[in-house]
Amino acid sequence: MSNQVGVLVMSYGTPQSMEDIEAYYTHIRRGNKPSEEQLRELTERYEAIVGGVFPLREHTNSQVESLEKTLAQDERASGVEFRCYQGLKHASPFIEDGVDAMAKDGIKRAVGIVLAPHYSMMSIGSYIKRAQAKAEEHGIEMSFVESYHLHPKLIEALSVRVSAKLDQFEEAGAKRDSVRVLFSAHSLPEKIIEMGDPYPDQLLETSKAVANQAGIENWQFTWQSAGQTATPWLGPDILDTLQVLSKEQVEDVLVAPVGFVSDHLEVLYDLDIEAKAIAKELDMRLMRIDSLNNDPLYMETLSDCVIKSWQGIN
Repeated sequence: MSNQVGVLVMSYGTPQSMEDIEAYYTHIRRGNKPSEEQLRELTERYEAIVGGVFPLREHTNSQVESLEKTLAQDERASGVEFRCYQGLKHASPFIEDGVDAMAKDGIKRAVGIVLAPHYSMMSIGSYIKRAQAKAEEHGIEMSFVESYHLHPKLIEALSVRVSAKLDQFEEAGAKRDSVRVLFSAHSLPEKIIEMGDPYPDQLLETSKAVANQAGIENWQFTWQSAGQTATPWLGPDILDTLQVLSKEQVEDVLVAPVGFVSDHLEVLYDLDIEAKAIAKELDMRLMRIDSLNNDPLYMETLSDCVIKSWQGIN
């Protein structure tokens, strides 16, 4: 048993089915159910991207399985069995469930990592806090990977995707240098700026690194998927950015949502449906880079971070 190390793979979570949407959003809203109108709107968004079939959870499941296999193949992990457990912020199995499962299996040492490269106190920070509290209850020694936004293999994986889509623009008759690349990520409340949160800076650093590696000069950063609350969120939003670009007579836009690692609502609806509809109205051609999902380079990024974190507690 002593050669086993637990790996708590954390993420935001998605509903498991159409029937779970209300419970999922009630949890996000801290126990407050969405109104009938909000629930109808949310349900319609999911229906638009999944058509009643619900594959979104499969992406996370696949990432967790692929990471465990990648860890097993790493020579640095020789003699150690890394066992991956899933812990979700807003759906079952919750973060605490993942730690409970490790304890039940007799795990005494563990590493926590989130399927999101950029650190924010409001996101990654809250995941770590919950996992740490539950780990202490069980006497599990646990270290955490806080961010990996400049990991060379992550930058390579993203750069390859950007270049591949720019090739498609060229094949469609566009000039490569005239395509505006929009790097994007999930917006957060503006108050994180006052808190000195590193999230916006880390996203810009990732965007710059990918642009440099892909040889892109014509790029900018924008936000997306802001929550509907009374407090202001970071902007500009991508839908507003597209309006501005239209006035600048930009005709070709490539969106690179570097803040997301898999296909889910914010990518499949907010970008592929909502942003594309606006672009069409503005007579723009808009494409999106393919999501990382369980790309081998992304799995190697996670594996490397886990092993380095584990080595730090030995």
